[in-house]
Amino acid sequence: MKIPLAKIDTDDEIKSAAINVIESGKYILGDQTEDFEEKFAKFCNVKYASCVSSGTAALFLTLLSLGVKKNDEIIVPSLSFLSTASSILMIGAKPRFVDVDNINCTIDPEKIEKEITKRTKGIIPVHLYGHPANMDKIKKIARDYSIFVLEDSSQAHGARYKEKMVGSLGEASCFSFYPSKNLTVCGDGGIVTSNNPELINEIKKLRNHGRTEKYIHHILGYNMRFNEMQAAIGKVMLKRLRKSNQKRRLIAKTYSKKLTSNKVIKPIEEKWGTHVYHMYPIRIKERDKLQKHLSSKNIGTGIHYPVPIHKQPIMKQYNKKKLSITEEICASTLSIPMFPSLQQNQQRYVIEMINRFYGE
Repeated sequence: MKIPLAKIDTDDEIKSAAINVIESGKYILGDQTEDFEEKFAKFCNVKYASCVSSGTAALFLTLLSLGVKKNDEIIVPSLSFLSTASSILMIGAKPRFVDVDNINCTIDPEKIEKEITKRTKGIIPVHLYGHPANMDKIKKIARDYSIFVLEDSSQAHGARYKEKMVGSLGEASCFSFYPSKNLTVCGDGGIVTSNNPELINEIKKLRNHGRTEKYIHHILGYNMRFNEMQAAIGKVMLKRLRKSNQKRRLIAKTYSKKLTSNKVIKPIEEKWGTHVYHMYPIRIKERDKLQKHLSSKNIGTGIHYPVPIHKQPIMKQYNKKKLSITEEICASTLSIPMFPSLQQNQQRYVIEMINRFYGE
């Protein structure tokens, strides 16, 4: 059998939602988008949301709306996708990279404070792989220094920190709807959630050429709009999100129980978090050999991420910075198949091939 790393499950309801938009003749920022924004905000237990063209656009426009300017500094983990930090560079501000916790792989609150300077404006914790960051500690630091917290929730749709939904824990939160995400719109897309109406209204202007009415442009804006077809698909996917996340959690439970080698470090769920397993990354010393072995058995894998952000070529000024835990994770992590429709026989096959590699 051939098993992909990730998979979008589509059906007649999703196809019908797309066709209905085509037949409506309304394609950008219409009723479907407004309805999706309202439903997603309610899902996250916040009052407002604004759909944008991508998760990167969500971060960029939110940082602008929060007043971040050239040479300001934003604290971020280096263990994430590039856009967590590149969105900061787009404004002319600077990321200050912090190492992650060795257990849950999210930004380590104990290492944040020493990176704060007079130029620091905010912190972007990333809820990595579907596990929430330790938000109480992060928010206390932010309060102590009067800086904002902007959640990067791109990998954590439906995750919880204690009893609170990810997406409701900072001044704002940014999600991605990229095809591999727990909630996808079958293409690029993103959304910002917040309880601040002024912030969301500013983002809605910025995403649409700086206007609130046709041909009247109040500020310099961008073309980072959302489209109606993706909103219609997103509404269907949102209805299914809780159930699909539960399936991911059951698959993760099976992996964690039946991957028996003590050479495999498996992801954990902190007592204060509800993990939604966007990915199931294992950590092993023989990462490249295991990946090659699984590929020969037609099992898809991924590396999230092979190069930490602070070591990327476009981050030359930060390349010499040492983040030992982040760098170790990047050198040893391998993501194995994780999607809601992964069948039990497929799960057994993945487990068997990994255990066999270690002689189990």
